[in-house]
Amino acid sequence: MSTELQPLIVIKRVKKARHAHHGGAWKIAYADFVTAMMAFFLLMWLISMTTEEQKVGLAEYFAPAALSPQTSGAGGMLYGTALDTSGNKTATPRDEARGSADTSGDKPSSPRDVARGSAEQKDRTRPTRPSDSDVSRPAVSEQANSSAAASLRQALQKMPDIAELSRNIVIEPTNEGVNVSIVDQDGRSMFREGSVDPYEHTRRVLEALAPAMRRLPNSLSIAGHTSATRPGSVRVSEPWSLTTGRALAVRAILAGAGVPNDNFTSVVGRADTEPVFADNPYIAPNRRVTITLLNAIPAAPPNPFR
Repeated sequence: MSTELQPLIVIKRVKKARHAHHGGAWKIAYADFVTAMMAFFLLMWLISMTTEEQKVGLAEYFAPAALSPQTSGAGGMLYGTALDTSGNKTATPRDEARGSADTSGDKPSSPRDVARGSAEQKDRTRPTRPSDSDVSRPAVSEQANSSAAASLRQALQKMPDIAELSRNIVIEPTNEGVNVSIVDQDGRSMFREGSVDPYEHTRRVLEALAPAMRRLPNSLSIAGHTSATRPGSVRVSEPWSLTTGRALAVRAILAGAGVPNDNFTSVVGRADTEPVFADNPYIAPNRRVTITLLNAIPAAPPNPFR
């Protein structure tokens, strides 16, 4: 009996693979891009809405307080003073002749003179001890004034309802300290005409500044000013009494808002003797009350030579 061989049938089935999943990384990148663009346009809008004075205040607020704005070396151990101020000097012919004449007749120096000369040379090369009166710290005062001005501007920025009074409040560092001036402008006055009574918005501005002035170590000096009377016009009130009364009114508001009485050093009236615009003493911005935060005397640093 014969056995028939059947052919082996191989069935090959090809499976079609699906495309790999691309993932959602592009969605995250796109969301980050949209968020960054939104933040950028929001920043541009905020910058366009802020005034120049507010920009300066923001820049001073974020400035590092530990850095000195001077590049002269002040703030270091010697406060910018040099070890030797003699420097290199060029000898004139007269000096050369004098030196040759002096050396020609010198006697041989003894060992004691040599030792004395070496000791004097060491004393000249040794750094001198700077006294408290010789050490000046302008960089410290300038940095303190900038920080104080930034604190005052920040206190005003917390009150958006007085934003329209930005032109009536001038904060500027000076050599004496920081001046905070409450200034009249055309169309908006800070005091009633011819009166020592301030308007309500003036009172709110002073009450907003009082907490920052209370925290600062500076003493306060207040001076009242007014504009000159145009020729031929009738003077509404006596300028000395008016400016003194307005300065006293400002002091009373600050004291009522918590500023200690010991912080005030002087309250004076200047009448129309110190106009801001000397070429036009009749305009409204000459009418102002200036509060000066006097420079605080910094504590003496520890002496490194002791």
